[in-house]
Amino acid sequence: MGRRLVFLAALLALAPGARAQQGPPHIGYVYPAGGQRGTSFPVKVGGQYLDRVFAAHVSGTGAEAAVVEHVKPMTQRQFNELRERVQELQKKGRTLDVLQEIAAIREKLAAFVRRPAAPAIAESVTLKITVDPNAEPGDREIRLATPQGLTNPLLFEIGRLPEFRENEASPPGPGAGLIPGAGRSPRPTFRAMDGQPDTRRTDPTSITLPGVANGWISPGGVDRFRFQARQGQQLVAAARARALIPYLADAVPGWFQATLALTDAEGRELAYDDDFQTSPDPVLCYRIPRDGEYLLEIKDSIYRGREDFVYRIAIGELPFVTGIFPLGGPAGERTEVRVQGWNLPADRLTMDAGDRAPGVHPLLVRAGEWESNRVAFAVGALPECREAEPSLPQRRAQKVTLPVIVNGRIEKPGDWDVFSFQGRAGTEVIAEVRARRLGSPLDSLLKLTDAAGRQLALCDDQEDRGAGLVTHHADSLIRAAIPKDGTYLLAIRDTQHRGGPEYAYRLRISRPRPDFELRVVPASITARAGASVPITVHALRQDGFSGEIALTLEGMPLGFTLSGARVPANQDRVRLTLAAPPLPLREPVSLHLEGRAVIEGKDVRRAAVPAEDMMQAFAYQHLVPAQELRVAVVGRFLPGAGGLAGAQRGPAILSPTPVRIPAGGAVRVEVGVPAKTAVGNTRLELSEPPEGITLQEVSPAGAASVLLLRADDKAKPGLEGNLIVSIFLERAQAEGRAPANANRARVPVGFLPAIPFRVE
Repeated sequence: MGRRLVFLAALLALAPGARAQQGPPHIGYVYPAGGQRGTSFPVKVGGQYLDRVFAAHVSGTGAEAAVVEHVKPMTQRQFNELRERVQELQKKGRTLDVLQEIAAIREKLAAFVRRPAAPAIAESVTLKITVDPNAEPGDREIRLATPQGLTNPLLFEIGRLPEFRENEASPPGPGAGLIPGAGRSPRPTFRAMDGQPDTRRTDPTSITLPGVANGWISPGGVDRFRFQARQGQQLVAAARARALIPYLADAVPGWFQATLALTDAEGRELAYDDDFQTSPDPVLCYRIPRDGEYLLEIKDSIYRGREDFVYRIAIGELPFVTGIFPLGGPAGERTEVRVQGWNLPADRLTMDAGDRAPGVHPLLVRAGEWESNRVAFAVGALPECREAEPSLPQRRAQKVTLPVIVNGRIEKPGDWDVFSFQGRAGTEVIAEVRARRLGSPLDSLLKLTDAAGRQLALCDDQEDRGAGLVTHHADSLIRAAIPKDGTYLLAIRDTQHRGGPEYAYRLRISRPRPDFELRVVPASITARAGASVPITVHALRQDGFSGEIALTLEGMPLGFTLSGARVPANQDRVRLTLAAPPLPLREPVSLHLEGRAVIEGKDVRRAAVPAEDMMQAFAYQHLVPAQELRVAVVGRFLPGAGGLAGAQRGPAILSPTPVRIPAGGAVRVEVGVPAKTAVGNTRLELSEPPEGITLQEVSPAGAASVLLLRADDKAKPGLEGNLIVSIFLERAQAEGRAPANANRARVPVGFLPAIPFRVE
């Protein structure tokens, strides 16, 4: 117990909140959001709470990042002091030293005027990134490290193409604006996100093809890139904007909605696009009519703009895949895939799924030294077949044998594809469409009937919380009981009566196949050495699976442990705690969390996918997948620990668990946290408890505390999960003899290990 007191006292003294209460470090944009292999270049990262940032981490290998500078916006008081300083200097005469000081101050004042309106991106960090010539191209993640911990990840792309940046009237952070004497041509100031077209045009940026154009859009801004093209070139301009920053919490519709326009040298518009199929990011494909100069324009569709409206546009005679068929194939086999698109070396390729696990995998096409965009290819675990061509009328429905995955297409607007199968009374059938989640524009409608045409089930849309980047959940799912032996028909069409070769789908027809997926939030975790931090695991249950899921850390977790590591039966979400090792780690580490369940007598294991819980347009939440679960363990060796690793473990739960709370009653739980310490009083509170569970009182018990947990009428018998308890430090603001009613500073200092409970 004494060792835990030493730990707690040191934790209270070292806690970040003991110095200043602020939020966790956060980043909102990276500009440019990528770079070419074999180059070194500056990158600006915008965010908040980035004090004393000391490192940047790029996932994967072959890319290194170093922190160059951190800039915080000045306060209004500092602005006023500098303005007064300018007035004083102007009275001294026009010497060289005075003029240089005035110019430097005016630059700082201009930065204050054009600072971002959004506090979440008001700070900026300049990095120098160096990419090895042999680095693997593709998407990476970038995080910043501060003494307060890791930031959230943002996408950073490593590519093969030469990189270009837009001509900027002012630097991309801390904003764009002007006060007299600042010496730059202004962009509009960042007092609002929405705007009107900016009539003050900057000169187009000249680039050579192929290349990647980088920029960011200010309010009302239109960026232009000038290039030479030859007659007959099949030009592709593929923008990435929403792909870089999937959701903006304070913007409607919730992302940078980019548009592209191609014009000739005389300004005549030749092509325009504001999205590509179901992706908000536009793609222009255009055959160049004659040799000459062309301009590509990018803007926001409603002329919004801000520093986090960052984009990348790959431009050139580049391979680009617009569609594939089929959208997937069986595991362990080779599948011939028809490929549609621009500048492709062939219209067919073979996808070898010999060593690929069931799931979604990227497919791309190589044309010489260039690679196409990546499209989704699903690998399945069931027998597969293809829709008969041409589509058959309903009276001659295509017969299939269950279980099966049918690969089909709605070839023409208004078409129905119909499949018949034999059903047995008392069994259930699942019919699930995967189309939109695989990049197909199909908005499916699925209908189940008996042989006489009587409708048994109908489904248009079915939400999939695992598809965090999908906002229109257009795939259908039916789960129905078969009433009697006989023939049954499944019919599929596009809800909007559209069709074409790109309207592909995969239709699974089978008995229920209970399973689950996991998402763990957040993707960046910061813990003080020996302390516990809460994390959330979301269980995405499939085909009626409702069982318990045990959670474990895989590999060599370096002293990390989980408390409350179980998703209870019939629940889709659990909060638990991760305890850090007793000593800080020099670098952040990657952890791998796994879920295990017994399903139909078999041990099933599924890796948890790291994710960020992102807000869209003030209202909607999405679980956006990340590449890694990265954990930073901060702090220093705690004094008085006597050199024992175990001495640095955090406070423990001293009562047996799970805690059994009687319905309508209360139970006492002892925890290893004293009510008073040398640096102040401790306060314990429940963090996001389930409805009906309250912490009625906390009483001292020597070097421990006793929690009185109560379950009221809203907490029904059978409710179970974990209780997360926050630890706060309270001390009087006044020194010496503080009155009894003196205001007390409350500082959050950590969490207890999760307390498993059950209401009985």
